[in-house]
Amino acid sequence: MRTRTLGPYTVSAIGLGAMPLSMNNDRQIPSDESATATVHAALDAGVTFIDTADIYAPSWDTVGHNESIVGRAVKSWGGDASQIVIGTKGGITRADGEVWGRDGSLPYLRSAVEASLRQLDVEAIDLYQYHRPDRWIVYGEIIQHLATLRDEGKIRAIGISNASVEEIDIAVEVLGEGNLASVQNEFSPRHPGSFDELRHCAERGIAFLPWSPLGGTGGAGRSVGDRFGVFADIGAAHGVSPQQVVLAWELSLADVVIPIPGARRAASITDSARAADLELSTDELARCSAAIGLELDA
Repeated sequence: MRTRTLGPYTVSAIGLGAMPLSMNNDRQIPSDESATATVHAALDAGVTFIDTADIYAPSWDTVGHNESIVGRAVKSWGGDASQIVIGTKGGITRADGEVWGRDGSLPYLRSAVEASLRQLDVEAIDLYQYHRPDRWIVYGEIIQHLATLRDEGKIRAIGISNASVEEIDIAVEVLGEGNLASVQNEFSPRHPGSFDELRHCAERGIAFLPWSPLGGTGGAGRSVGDRFGVFADIGAAHGVSPQQVVLAWELSLADVVIPIPGARRAASITDSARAADLELSTDELARCSAAIGLELDA
């Protein structure tokens, strides 16, 4: 599979979003055996980046569920796992009775990182991304907390998620040029609102990880070709799925883009992984962008 740069790492151009293995809009959670098979299928297809988070779990009292699945699956894979990069996230709280919140304090983030280390069963987290802003704490202070945890050896690379252009710049200012590994924002034909952040990352050489790149886990990803017919038409011309066309189009937007399609079935991620090698013409890519309403630089 083609590769792209993610901070200090070289990873596959298509990653795996592991969230649907533990929570999804359909509320259908696969068995541990099936979930492991999906992760193994991704690795067999050449995927070397897996995205997870501490709060990805069926319920508040099973926080860490997804991290545990990913950690066990990577360790039980029969191939060479030395090049597999696992990214997780923290900063969202989930407590008794499904009470959700945010906490960017150093004590909380340290406890969250230490819990993630245990769930993933690793000595240091490859990529740790701050999940969502805690508006009660100055954003730059939160990024400094992550730098502290990196300096303690618990984190190897730092990223941010659900971030604005301003927050990207704050993170770069705190961490230093070249030390913000990634920005993970929602981006898809259905939700193209982070296109400014995508372009800003491209200008600064920061990996941009579109989450829900096909539109989400509640059927939008499965029906993307119905909602946006151009992807179905181009897919038919190439003999591939509309989903592959969507991902190939997203890859074309900038060299820093690494889509992380979610999957809870092996067949889904196997199909998505093939998008890394799908070649679309300039005209086809322009048709895709026009259908979404994106104006690209000439």
